[in-house]
Amino acid sequence: MIRFVLGVEDLADTRFALSPLGETVLSLRVLRDPGLGALHLPWRRAVLPRIAGLDTGLLMALVAERLTLPDFVTPPSERFAPDFEEELAVVWRTPAAQVRRDLVDAHQPDPLPAPLRDALAGDDRVVEALRDRVCVLLRAYWEIAVRPLWPRMRLLLEADMTYRARQLALGGARRLFAGMHPNLSWHAGVLHIDKMISEHTVAAAGRGLLLSPSVFVHKPAPPVSPEAPPSLIYPSRGVATLWDPVPEGPPGALGALLGAARARLLGLLDEPLATVELAERLRVTPSAVSQHLKVLYDAGLVARARDGRRVLYRRSALGDGLMGRVG
Repeated sequence: MIRFVLGVEDLADTRFALSPLGETVLSLRVLRDPGLGALHLPWRRAVLPRIAGLDTGLLMALVAERLTLPDFVTPPSERFAPDFEEELAVVWRTPAAQVRRDLVDAHQPDPLPAPLRDALAGDDRVVEALRDRVCVLLRAYWEIAVRPLWPRMRLLLEADMTYRARQLALGGARRLFAGMHPNLSWHAGVLHIDKMISEHTVAAAGRGLLLSPSVFVHKPAPPVSPEAPPSLIYPSRGVATLWDPVPEGPPGALGALLGAARARLLGLLDEPLATVELAERLRVTPSAVSQHLKVLYDAGLVARARDGRRVLYRRSALGDGLMGRVG
């Protein structure tokens, strides 16, 4: 078990952030062990042939037998939505001593894979050369495996953060953490992360807590080192819909009447959904969804209601009737 001791100020400084580099690195675990997530098998099958020209031996060496990763390749995001190159620059500046320590810590108690063992046997210049090769390789891998899908992934992750922020507003830290994963629990100012491979306690001591949703993790993933600032990568909601095809609009007259985009949108609204969740499912921007919702609302085809800070939309009785009549 790993524990984060969070004071009142740390809870006040709890924040969410996206990490394109983090998602890139975490996706390596799915490549190494497809059993981690059957939902990602379509992505894995598509990616494996495209990365055949990369040094996959070094890429896979970053993932330990226990599927832990060295902390230096997943640095905490310094702002809400950094771009990939911004995060990679942080990795590129990692001192050799930290690279060496993080690689050893991630793989303990197992021996280091050959690509890492040979480099870490050298001096700091050899370790820095290894770090630089890892950075170049991660950039190439990002371009092939993750960047084409990042807009879709980002919409899903932003929808999750909107939901989590609402849970925090409605029920405080206990409700926030209880809904993230069964391995998380909150009691008496301490966040308990169960079923970890190590055991230690980290006092936040005014550093706050950084939370990052992820498509590719299957359980909460705190830093390996107890010296790292408190942060937690957790499984995002809605991953099951990520690789689904964009829903088609109802056939026939409804599409001709409303247009394909609005027909698809109306078809999704048999349950209350917020704009950002609709955008994720349709793989368009929230602003585009808002424009279509305004037209449908003005026509009386959807109803809306405020739920905390969110506005939820659902088909109205008129919309249901239209779907049944011409859909």
